[in-house]
Amino acid sequence: MPELPDIVVYSEAIERHFGGERLESLRIASPFLVRSVDPPVSDLEGRRLVGVRRLGKRIVFEFEDAHFAVLHLMIAGRLRLKKRGAKPPGRNGLAAFDFPEATLILTEAGSHKRASLFVVRGEDGLVEHDPGGLEVFDADAAAFAEVLRRENHTTKRALTDPRLFSGIGNAYSDEILHRARQSPVKLTQRLDDDEVRTLFEATVEVLREWVERLREQTGQGFPDKVKAFHPEMAVHGRFREPCPVCEAPVQRIVYSKNESNYCARCQTGGKLLSDRALSRLLKSDWPRTLDELERRG
Repeated sequence: MPELPDIVVYSEAIERHFGGERLESLRIASPFLVRSVDPPVSDLEGRRLVGVRRLGKRIVFEFEDAHFAVLHLMIAGRLRLKKRGAKPPGRNGLAAFDFPEATLILTEAGSHKRASLFVVRGEDGLVEHDPGGLEVFDADAAAFAEVLRRENHTTKRALTDPRLFSGIGNAYSDEILHRARQSPVKLTQRLDDDEVRTLFEATVEVLREWVERLREQTGQGFPDKVKAFHPEMAVHGRFREPCPVCEAPVQRIVYSKNESNYCARCQTGGKLLSDRALSRLLKSDWPRTLDELERRG
């Protein structure tokens, strides 16, 4: 799922290419995309795009007269810059935003259509689409600590909860925790003040670095290769590959349809965290430490 750095770069690119232009038409190719009725999608047509912003993991298109289109890409939604009038692809195409100079195509891979588009009138209408998470770039360490300790969850879960922190998901939480050298499963209310400050600094550093990296990769073009895994990442999506800090093999915890990647040597003192699927299978044969795992290998 595109997260804060990806959404920032998407938003900047949309405004760079279409800011100030009028939306000539909005063609909806999938009936599952639009989740609102009033105002209708047609109310956006003919209005000038006056701004683009991020709201959590959502992209907000701001049109004249306080009309907004709130787009949530979910896991597989992506945006493509195409020639004016281009058609959405038959299987994956969801919508086409037609502007005078080019068309913005919305696609979604897979059979499950989860991406959503809401049309909203007025700033007050945006409130219900804001999960309320803290914007870490606008916060200090004290505000971060208050939110982090508000509920007693694992650190990984807290970072990815949109009600607590804005725009952070599975991928960048892995990178943040690795930078902070902290376990993804330590409970937030057990973190001491130094650990919380370290986590705050790592969060800001990692997100800023990735925003800048993606900006540099995009240049003046359009980010048409948004993906969950990047070769420059330290641990996310790098199971069994060497940690860039200590060269120990990156580990993972699998749960539901997600996984958490971490370095046991850097983050958990060499202890292997229990993988639900494998630990059930291996039971007492499940290795407890990185050294034990390496001996078995």
